[in-house]
Amino acid sequence: MSIPAADQQPTVDAPDPPPEVRSTKRRALIEWAVILVVALLAALLLRTFVVQPYFIPSGSMEPTLKINDKVLVNKLSYDFHSVHRGDVIVFKKPADDTTPGIKDLIKRVIGLPGETISSEHGYVYINGVRLNEPWLPKVDQGVTFGIKPTLIPPGEYYVMGDNRTDSADSRVIGPIPKSLIVGRAFIRVWPLSRIGTL
Repeated sequence: MSIPAADQQPTVDAPDPPPEVRSTKRRALIEWAVILVVALLAALLLRTFVVQPYFIPSGSMEPTLKINDKVLVNKLSYDFHSVHRGDVIVFKKPADDTTPGIKDLIKRVIGLPGETISSEHGYVYINGVRLNEPWLPKVDQGVTFGIKPTLIPPGEYYVMGDNRTDSADSRVIGPIPKSLIVGRAFIRVWPLSRIGTL
C-alpha cells in the first residue's frame, strides 16, 4: 500500500461552525462596535460640555501660564457656584475685539459685579481697599497701572492677565459679561514638569 506524498495529502473539508458559534462571534463584534461608539460619544460630550483642553498662545498670563502650556477648563464650574475673585477663566473674545486669529482668551478674575475697581501707586484697589494678590510673584506686585475708577456692571467681571505689563485685558476691552465665560481653568497639564492646579 502506497502512502501519498506530502503535497498530495488528501484534502478534508472543515465543517462549518455551528450556527450558535457564528451567532456568538457576530454578537461580540456588535458589542465591541457599540462600546466604541459609546466611548467616542462620551469623549465628545465630555469635551463639549464638561472639560476641554486649551493651550496658551501668548505671554499675558506669565509667570502663571507660559506660551504653549496646556490647561484643562471645567465648563460646568459656574453652573454650580458663582465666579470667584482669583479664578483663571477662559472666555470668548468680545465682539469689539478685532485681534485676528483668536477666538478665546484666558485671564484672571480681579473685580466682581457691583464693585468699583481702580489702581494707584501700582496696586489694584477694590472699593477703595488695596487688593491682596497672592497669585502674583512678589517682584510683580505693585506694577499694575491704567485702571481708571470703574464701576463693574451687574453680571460682568473685570479680568486681567498676571503679566500686568503685557496683557490686553479689561483695561483695554472693559469688563466682560458672564455670558462670554466658557469655564474655569483648574489645572495645568503640560509641560509635565509644571503640572499643577491653578
